[in-house]
Parts: sequence; C-alpha cells; structure tokens
Amino acid sequence: MASKLFSASSLRASKVARQGPSTLLRQGFATASEVLQPQTKVSRLANGLTIATEANPALQTATVGMWINAGSRAETAANNGAAHFLEHMSFKGTAKRSQRDLEMTIENMGAHLNAYTSREQTVYFAKAFRSDVPASVEILSDILQNSTLSEDAIERERDVINREQQEVDKVMEEVVFDHLHATAFQTHSLGRTILGPKENINTLSRTDLKNYISTNYAGDRMVLVGSGAVEHEKLVELAEKHFGQLKANSIVEGSDSQVAPSFTGSEVLIRNDDMDTTHIALAVEGVSWSDPDYFTALLMQAIIGNWDRSLGAAANGSSRLSQIVGPRQLANSYMSFNTSYSDTGLWGLYLTSQSRTHLDDLVYFALKEWSRLYVSVSESEVTRAKQQLKAALVFGLDGTTAVAEDIGRQMLTSGNRMLPSEIAAKIDAITVSDVRRVAGEKLWDREVAVVGVGAVEGMPDFNRIRGWTSWNRV
Repeated sequence: MASKLFSASSLRASKVARQGPSTLLRQGFATASEVLQPQTKVSRLANGLTIATEANPALQTATVGMWINAGSRAETAANNGAAHFLEHMSFKGTAKRSQRDLEMTIENMGAHLNAYTSREQTVYFAKAFRSDVPASVEILSDILQNSTLSEDAIERERDVINREQQEVDKVMEEVVFDHLHATAFQTHSLGRTILGPKENINTLSRTDLKNYISTNYAGDRMVLVGSGAVEHEKLVELAEKHFGQLKANSIVEGSDSQVAPSFTGSEVLIRNDDMDTTHIALAVEGVSWSDPDYFTALLMQAIIGNWDRSLGAAANGSSRLSQIVGPRQLANSYMSFNTSYSDTGLWGLYLTSQSRTHLDDLVYFALKEWSRLYVSVSESEVTRAKQQLKAALVFGLDGTTAVAEDIGRQMLTSGNRMLPSEIAAKIDAITVSDVRRVAGEKLWDREVAVVGVGAVEGMPDFNRIRGWTSWNRV
C-alpha cells in the first residue's frame, strides 16, 4: 500500500502553511481535496529513526506509538515466540518504574497503553490527551529501552502466555490460518506461529529476549508515529531526546527474515470427530505490499466477498458465491482474504460448513468463482467492488489510532505514506481487463495450499482441488 509520492506531499504541506489553498490551486501544486485533508509529514534522525505524523488541530487527543519492522518472522526456530514474549514483558517494569508505577502513571493520565505483535511487525502505542503526548513518548522510550526483564517476571509471564495460547487454540480461524502459513511457507520463519511453540514459551530466557532486542530494535527498523493532536516538530524533538541514542543499524543474524519464502502447494487435514463444523482455507500465493497489482488483488477479494448464513440475504447479496452456496446450504459462512507481507502474500477463502457430505460441492463452487474472475467478471461487479473497497478505506481510518496504524504500516512497508485520495484514485483506475489479467496470473493453474480442521472426512482429494484451479480457462 504505498507509492513514491511522499516527498511531493511533504513539499505541498510546507507550501500550504505559507500560501493557503487558493494560491496552491491556482499554481497547480495540489487538488482541493489534498489541501483540505491532513498531510503526512516525515523526518528522520541521524540513527535512521523515522518520525511520521498527521496532525489534526481540532482534536484534543492523540495516538503516538512505535512501529518496529520486526515480528515473529525475525525469529529462529530456537527463539520463536520471543517478539510476543517481549510484548508482555515491556509492561512489567523498567529501570525507573515498577509495574505498579507504570500502570498508575498511565491511569492518572487517563491514557491507554497497548501493544501487539504480528508476523512482520511489533507495535507499542499510547492514546492520550494533547498535553500528555510528551509523557507518552517518554514512557514508550522507557519500556522499549529500559525494561528490566526480571527473571521472576519472566517466570510468571510463562503461565500467562500459556493460557493465552490455550484461548487462541479455541478460535478456529486462528488455528486454521496458523496451519495455512505453516503449510504454505514450509521451513521458513513466516510459517511459524506468533506465540511460538509451548516448549519455547517454557524455556525462553532473559538472554534470548535481550538478544532479540539488540538484534532488531534499531533506528533503521523503527517509526515513531503521531496522529491527532500532535505537532510534527515537537515530536521530532521528543524523538531526538528519548530515542536519539538508539543504535543506527539492525543486525541480521540467524533468521531467514531477509530471504523470500517459497510457496508450497500442499494440504493439512486435522480431523476432530467432536466437531460438527468443517473449517477450510484455500489459498494461492498472493501479492506483497509493494506489488503493482496490490490494489487489484484487494479488488478481487472484494468481488468474491464475505457471507454469513445467520445474516441472510444470500439471494440479494453482491457476492455471487453466496447466491450459490446459500440456497444449497453448502456453507455457514465464508470470508475472502488478501494477506500481504513484505515479499509475498496469501490470497484465498476461509469457509465454514456443517454440510459435511457436500464439502466437495462447496470447494468446487468456490474455485469456480475464482475462475470467473478471469473468464467473465462483469463491469458492474468491478464497479460495485470499487465502491465497497473505497468505503472500507474511509471507515478504516476512523480515529487517531486507526490513522496511526495506517501511517506506521505504510512507512514500514514502503517508506512512504499514500494519502487516502491517492489510494482511491488507484482503485478507480483499475479496469475489468486488469482484474482478468491478475486473476489469470495469480489464480489459474496455480499451486494451492489447503487446510481443513474439524469434520474433514468429506473433503475432496487434494489433487482434485489442484485440478479445479485450471478448469474453465477461456
């Protein structure tokens, strides 16, 4: 989700302050929508740390956070789970604050402090009042650079993470997608789980955690983001004060995070006779964040769409697949997905069904809809999906935290932030021919990764599924 427009956007932002909207429009520097919407400003410290902001003076609250270009993908088999373990440990006390002091400080500010770990990123962020932005940045600096990682806290946290893993194992969607990554990206760190295996959770040491920090927490892999009631120049000053001593360069050692994974067509079936529902994932290798066809892949996802039987409307839904599986009661629900990473992705469908004797039909019709994308997708379908995609974009940027998320992700994946208006223009420019071309390149006669969990005895043979990807080519 990125373009090379950022430097131009920064130039326009500086001119807005001096000249005003009408002068800008006359001189052709920006459109009316670009003048009226907030602009993203970017600066970089000598150690490579990036500061990116989108200010909104009308707001009284701000989200500030650190987006780190390191997650479970940056781990080895031996320390898999370290990034997530660190996320927990960062709130357990620092050299200057106990856990209680940290919690009381945040509570007295009326702020929210949170964190999450993904396969390629780790994020720590705070939402606070305008006046508390400096304190929030200082707290983020403290927990990222000065966490004590005490042995006692590490031992206590093992039980917490083990319980978290037990809860995750009850969420079938999480289970299926973990298996999907494992079978699609075999022997690569991208295929490992974020929480790590139980044996690692029980044995990761303080040294393992400190080594992960020293390897990955460097200026060239970090972006300090601010949105809402923030001032760019002041955030740059705070970054220099609190993060200026970070090392400049990360160390690449042990993991295969810099090596592009190979996609493997394969199948994982896990039969559980105690379950009356089958959970299925079908995926081909998708596109990376920076792929020229990224937005076309998103549009293809929107055309296939989502559906849930409990919501009804199968006969009138925009997704053609719902009009097939709904009346035949082939599925309980389905969800199309487009999961992108820095150099690869997964594009596919996640389906659930209690019709265990008709799983063959369900998978067949799902793949037939894929073939329709390059055979007979219509202009009206593409137009409708464009509107849905643009609406999702607007809805997804509701609030300072959502905007900060968008800035942080784009800066890490591309080094630039594409404005919503620029994204909308790219979506509008996609044609039916583009959809058919990308569908033909990415879907037709491609290796497919298949995962089934639950009542899988009725799943069609893997070779039949693979064969169905090459039918109906015109």
